[in-house]
Amino acid sequence: MTEKKTEMLEGIDAIIFDMDGTLIDSMWVWRAVDEEFYARYDLVEPEGFYEAMEGKSYREVAQLYLDSFPALPLSLEEIQDMWTDMAYQKYTTEVPLKKGIRKFLETQKRRGLKLGIATSNGMELVNATLRALDIQKYFDSVHTACEVAKGKPAPDIYLLVAEELNVKPGRCLVFEDVPMGILAGKNAGMRTCAVDDEFSRIQEEKKKQMADYYIEDYDELNDR
Repeated sequence: MTEKKTEMLEGIDAIIFDMDGTLIDSMWVWRAVDEEFYARYDLVEPEGFYEAMEGKSYREVAQLYLDSFPALPLSLEEIQDMWTDMAYQKYTTEVPLKKGIRKFLETQKRRGLKLGIATSNGMELVNATLRALDIQKYFDSVHTACEVAKGKPAPDIYLLVAEELNVKPGRCLVFEDVPMGILAGKNAGMRTCAVDDEFSRIQEEKKKQMADYYIEDYDELNDR
């Protein structure tokens, strides 16, 4: 990182957040869902499967499952609906906000910045989670990668949110927790900040090398 964190918001008109692992501490949910799903259908997770999922949209991950487990007696839509049902209660009752994020959102809204979400999750879970955590009021644009041609690391989802915010990509700052998400932001021509998350901590050095900035939590950016 060549610039100081205090300079992160200079020349920025909008901030776009990934959701899982970035706004909320939720990546653990998907390990629990996968383990239950594997047990239900007597599946064995292929080597490198989680790495193959990184950045993909909800729809793309479901297709990856169908391609990897051709004997699954489910359609693409049935897999997505099942995952939503399995994850819904955890998202709405057990998933917490990342440390310092509420104060950060409040501060940036007061400053007049536009805020958006560009997530690989499904919209039903996204909306339910934002309501449960009472943070939907902060965001001017919320979209999922299922709405664009390609998921991350393609820039499509970030460009869609920037367009709706009516902010040029070069005036946007992206917060992400995984390398494929960081790359999506960079491919969109946006400044990027990597956020620490337990799930991707093994990739910490890679995240630091890829992103313009790196934070352990949002309190680093809040006034004390």
